[in-house]
Amino acid sequence: MTSRVPVLLSSSSVFPEPTAAAFQLAAALGYDGVEVMVWTDAVSQDAGALRGLTEHYGVPVLSVHAPCLLVTQRVWSPDPWERLRKAAELAEELEAPTVVVHPPFTWQRDYARRFADGMAEIGRRHGGLDFAVENMYPVRMAGRQFVPYFPGWDPTDTGYDAYTLDLSHCAAAHSDALAMADRMADRLAHVHLGDGTGEGRDEHLVPGRGTQPCGELLSSLAGRGFTGSVAVEVATRGAGSRAEREADLRAALDFARQHLGAPSPIDV
Repeated sequence: MTSRVPVLLSSSSVFPEPTAAAFQLAAALGYDGVEVMVWTDAVSQDAGALRGLTEHYGVPVLSVHAPCLLVTQRVWSPDPWERLRKAAELAEELEAPTVVVHPPFTWQRDYARRFADGMAEIGRRHGGLDFAVENMYPVRMAGRQFVPYFPGWDPTDTGYDAYTLDLSHCAAAHSDALAMADRMADRLAHVHLGDGTGEGRDEHLVPGRGTQPCGELLSSLAGRGFTGSVAVEVATRGAGSRAEREADLRAALDFARQHLGAPSPIDV
């Protein structure tokens, strides 16, 4: 039975397998859709190829993650605004309602300076899309900490029209995921479901295998008036086999469906 909130499989969750494998696994395991992480895999950048995968496997693309990672700074264009524009066009062509966006890196000075205004402008140009800015985390190395994002890792400090809440990033930031959801309020448009232990790095564990309130957050969504989707974003690169990867992705889906179907602790 499909949950009222769609549960998506992020294509990053099948890495190092290619984007196409996410559609195959999503269909086999019963996910409601796919979140496409746009990266160096040419298929992830190609609306026609992605539409073909959707038609072949019967699994829609319901969110697009813009190429904001360090390794994707040259995908489509070195200009971050051009990458966002092309991500928006890709989402529109695939009828995906959400584009996930990271805050700018500190060295992207011009992009960072214009980011808040630019996000509002691109939102107006592509009125049918949610550009959901994601919470990130400080980086800790050799006992020191620095924040590689401007103006910071917490997008609620600036304020945007829509947000993505990533629970693994909350763990890495030592931040309270439920309090962050409260701050995002009715602008919470999307959730990245992954767990973490708070050890200081971004772990993206299968939900329930870390210390984050994954289940509590999911069960609270109905009471928050949430109308977006939940994308399972877990790291399976350490899986010893395809069967082990499938087992982890099945466990994550079962966890999501179980807690999304639980009574909400939020008083509507």
